[in-house]
Amino acid sequence: MNKGARIYVAGHRGLVGSALIRQLSVLGYENLVVKTHRELELTDRRAVGEFFEQEKPEYVFLAAARVGGIQANSQFPVDFLQDNLHIQNNVIEAAYTSGARKLLFLGSSCIYPRLAEQPLREDALLTGPLEPTNEWYAIAKIAGIKLCQAYRQQYGFDAISVMPTNLYGPDDNFDLESSHVLPALMRKCHEAKIRQEDTVVLWGSGRPRREFLHADEMADACIFLMQTYSSEDIINIGVGDDLTIRELAELIAEVTGFEGMFEYDTSKPDGTPRKLMDVSRLNKLGWRSNLSLREGLQATYDAFRLRP
Repeated sequence: MNKGARIYVAGHRGLVGSALIRQLSVLGYENLVVKTHRELELTDRRAVGEFFEQEKPEYVFLAAARVGGIQANSQFPVDFLQDNLHIQNNVIEAAYTSGARKLLFLGSSCIYPRLAEQPLREDALLTGPLEPTNEWYAIAKIAGIKLCQAYRQQYGFDAISVMPTNLYGPDDNFDLESSHVLPALMRKCHEAKIRQEDTVVLWGSGRPRREFLHADEMADACIFLMQTYSSEDIINIGVGDDLTIRELAELIAEVTGFEGMFEYDTSKPDGTPRKLMDVSRLNKLGWRSNLSLREGLQATYDAFRLRP
């Protein structure tokens, strides 16, 4: 991508999208195209088509999606499946028909089978049953991957798909009803400290293992791959290391200053037992994570405390 390239970031207010805007701006890309949800409804095929024909972006980062944790996925299966299908179908189609040079589609680590061999390799896709607590979102993302592959095979469109591990960062969703585990933990610990409470209750057993990557690093990896990678094969983006939810809680308590105890509500689901990405393919291409989880959590908490 040359510095004057016209670049559209779909979902620029989200966790990854906002990080992409920050990173692209730092690198000197100034011709960025963004639209808020109110300005452009990505589930509206006609509106998306008209937007692409008018703006003619050369490069597209498809970071827009309906996302949420276990509770949100279980409460709104239609929304998670249908909205994500509409968003990705419309954007991928419009990018191709309007003449975009390249598109990067953000998938998710939840596309892999629940009990796939760890760490998760890219060739594990579609080799077993999905995790039931997020299968609606996963099925939509798998469909997006396949649509990118189909456009490449049938029309030669340079669409690539990346699979991020669990992400976090300053623009995360900290709503306790719909957030993922890390921002939910951070908010719970922060509020418990402020209220001088002795206990924070967490879902599940605390034993599942998870890997976490800061959104700014995710954005950096996406830009790297947009510049260097062209294949129908999906590629993982992650750290290559994980920890238990219990260990994560203890680390967040340290960062936030919460000095109480954790109680685990084992009546709530744990989700996938372990989800660690094999990032050897990405590392061989020349990119690897350089930010420690402790440093990333501190930066995220500093930003969280400044939120209105």
